[in-house]
Amino acid sequence: MKKDKTLLILMRHGQSEWNEKNIFTGWVDIPLTKQGMEEARLGGEKIADIEIDAIFVSSLMRAQLTAMIAMSEHHSNKTPFVVSREGETNPWGAIHSEEVLKGCIPVYVSSKLNERMYGDLQGCNKDETRAKFGKEQVHIWRRSYDVAPPNGESLEMTAKRTIPYFKKEIIPFLEDGKNIFISAHGNSLRSIVMELENLSKEEVLKLEIPTGQPICYSFNKGKWEKEPWN
Repeated sequence: MKKDKTLLILMRHGQSEWNEKNIFTGWVDIPLTKQGMEEARLGGEKIADIEIDAIFVSSLMRAQLTAMIAMSEHHSNKTPFVVSREGETNPWGAIHSEEVLKGCIPVYVSSKLNERMYGDLQGCNKDETRAKFGKEQVHIWRRSYDVAPPNGESLEMTAKRTIPYFKKEIIPFLEDGKNIFISAHGNSLRSIVMELENLSKEEVLKLEIPTGQPICYSFNKGKWEKEPWN
């Protein structure tokens, strides 16, 4: 896809070490497995010819690693560099060469894009949690819209931090005609897709975001259209 339209690319991080071990992760900062790194690379191949003007990632390393590995496949050969973390810029990290700056892509890091915080379930094996609390209860915690796990976030709560950030920080780039790549998590991306596709709270429960698979939307005058891959 060429830049004849403004594009938003969403990608869920590749398999993490706790995905592989069947452990609730949430905000625990866990890296990718080798399989996860390969998923990120293959996802990067799919977007390698799309011009990307800015990258947004969560504060968790699995999303950041996914974005950087994906961009290592990009045909522009531009270098991603972190402009800000949680809205704070680092003046010591400024680039003072206009020529070098042209060969870079700004990266914005924010915990607003983080995964659901799973509260007391974080670090617990999912099968053991089902045995302790029952399959039905764990299913409600994982897949309902507005029921949170103990001391954690529901999808509704996740959306209440993700969507305002998306509207305030990311949409202005799209309105300016810039293509955006977001690397984040299953639930933070579900909340964004819910907004883009105007899904009901019942419909979003059926939505699955696969790891390492880019999802692309075109943006035109405030309207979204999902783009098929060639």
